[in-house]
Amino acid sequence: MTEKLEPPRVVGILGASLLNLNGMIGAGIFALPALLYVGLGGFAPWAILLFAIPTACLAAAASKLSTLFDASGGAQLYVETALGKFTGFQVGWFVICASSTGRAANFHVLVSYLAALFPVFGGPVVHLVTVVACIAITTGLCVIGTRRSVGGMGVGTALKLGPLFLLCAVGLATNGVPLTAELPTFTGLESVALLIAYAFSGFGASIGSAGETKNPRVTIYRSVIVALGGVAVIYAIIMWAYIAIGPEVGDGDIPLAAAAQKLFGDLGTVMISAAAVFSIATNQLAGFIAFPRILYRMGDSGLLPRFFAHVSPRFLTPDYAILSYGAFVALIAVTGSFATLATLLVAVEQVIFALVLVSFGVLWRSNFRGLRDSTGPLWLIILPVAVAMVVWLSIQVPASAILSTTGMIAVGAALYWLAKTSVRRQAAKPV
Repeated sequence: MTEKLEPPRVVGILGASLLNLNGMIGAGIFALPALLYVGLGGFAPWAILLFAIPTACLAAAASKLSTLFDASGGAQLYVETALGKFTGFQVGWFVICASSTGRAANFHVLVSYLAALFPVFGGPVVHLVTVVACIAITTGLCVIGTRRSVGGMGVGTALKLGPLFLLCAVGLATNGVPLTAELPTFTGLESVALLIAYAFSGFGASIGSAGETKNPRVTIYRSVIVALGGVAVIYAIIMWAYIAIGPEVGDGDIPLAAAAQKLFGDLGTVMISAAAVFSIATNQLAGFIAFPRILYRMGDSGLLPRFFAHVSPRFLTPDYAILSYGAFVALIAVTGSFATLATLLVAVEQVIFALVLVSFGVLWRSNFRGLRDSTGPLWLIILPVAVAMVVWLSIQVPASAILSTTGMIAVGAALYWLAKTSVRRQAAKPV
């Protein structure tokens, strides 16, 4: 009997931290400063740092569950283990749908920034062709090796953070650090809560690819907390620099480019636009490393046909899962359906977080793999804060998104039945 191929464990603590960092830092930071300043004024950097605390509690709960498993899958795996196959399938469906929608939208943003640097990419036909080409390149890079993908992400991270750090250093050195701030009204904080939540979205990108991580029960947990803390500080420093340089300058859609224009002239605009290209590209690459592993895991566990559990004999990656994910992202990007699905992203994320917290409670009660024994008194604070955050963010979600999420659950139920039927038929075929 042929031994089953499995992807090797090639991702260390640095690679896992890069996955999480790039999962959070994508296109959002290049538009976020102006929006947060309008909503919160000089308190915006402090709001980011404060918001990181409940986010860290939620991240701690998710990453604590990662210490119980060696396999890929993340939230999908945890929920299936605690709440059964149907709910686990729904979470997998939600994650794939939400993530591929975000990837599709961001590829359009990536090409728009490319067009700002090179106008040849600005035409509608060329734009769409370039989007598809970028998806194909990202998919191909992930297929030919996880180690290569993480290495490419490391180079891109340096190229995107370098210009941002230069902007912050010069802006703060020239204008000083604006530490004075007035407390915002509660309604003002509510108005930007989803924006800050979106900025931290993706903090657990490494959790999904735990099956290819060295010593995942230790590495994943540490990498999530380290990356989240680092990103919170980076976001706050960028906000302080933006405020110091002068929020009145430039177009609100490209606030960092406008700030760089004020400091460095046209060279600054080019510098920040190039940083945005690398930022979005590495964010996309992190997603293409993490999310196809959910398809792979669902195929391996029998929730999807075995097709998705195929491992390339040459590259030792879950190639069919990656290719399928890339094709799904391309379909959404070409049809433009991401525009109608974008409002679901935060709502869907809250459903997933809620199910992860419920799963934590179920596994804690049964002391699954010693979970209860390894959670000390501090968790009496961590878990309630995490639950409160999910409830509060869920309240901010518009009613239209809630109705659409209900529709997604119905579609997921139909897909579960179809996939289960397909798996049964496949198992019934003679070998």
